[in-house]
Amino acid sequence: MYDWLIANKEWLKIIYALIILAICSIIGVRTNRLFKLSLHQGIRYFRNAFLFYGVGFFSRYFLLALASHYHEKIFALFSRFLFEFFMIMAGFFLLYSLVWRKFEKEGRATKSSLFNLGVLFFYFITLILVLLDLIWNFYYFMFFSQVILFFFASCLSCKNYLAKGKERGFLKFYFIAMLLGLIAWSLNAAVVLFFNYNQKIVIDIYLANLVFFFLFLYGIIKTTFHK
Repeated sequence: MYDWLIANKEWLKIIYALIILAICSIIGVRTNRLFKLSLHQGIRYFRNAFLFYGVGFFSRYFLLALASHYHEKIFALFSRFLFEFFMIMAGFFLLYSLVWRKFEKEGRATKSSLFNLGVLFFYFITLILVLLDLIWNFYYFMFFSQVILFFFASCLSCKNYLAKGKERGFLKFYFIAMLLGLIAWSLNAAVVLFFNYNQKIVIDIYLANLVFFFLFLYGIIKTTFHK
């Protein structure tokens, strides 16, 4: 099975990216509808995370294709910059969706969930991490930042789930997805540091990413089915 997947990896990458783009679009539409009904700030930041994931995967798997036709080095560098920037920011948005109450007053929605003081700080940190990766030509800062973000997000989502119990069914999917995200990013870091991009492990990472997105999709559909 692995040999077949590796042999057809270029076509499978396109299918993989299309699936994730479709999931991000569905989650974005449904969470936006849910936010309009509830005006819950955390939902806005959660929505932004999947908006940024969608843009990140688009730049990685489709914008990069232009590099083989137009100004290869420029497009490849630009694609990588966008991919890292939006992926790191998506992680920040997921974490912030869990802790926003500590920094914003509940009941007073900020004018923008994309441009406010807290988010601008995340943009600044993300820009530094991406530039460091580009300067040294590796992905370590992206990988390690996401491992740290998902570690804290997993702990917080577990705490929320245990505190709420069965009152909030979506929290179960949130916690499991965050834990899977932590595993996937940890594998990403390990495959670069210790396994020299072992293709079998890369495929396992892709599968873990798909389960991560499908878990959130299932949770969102289940939560918003009657809304």
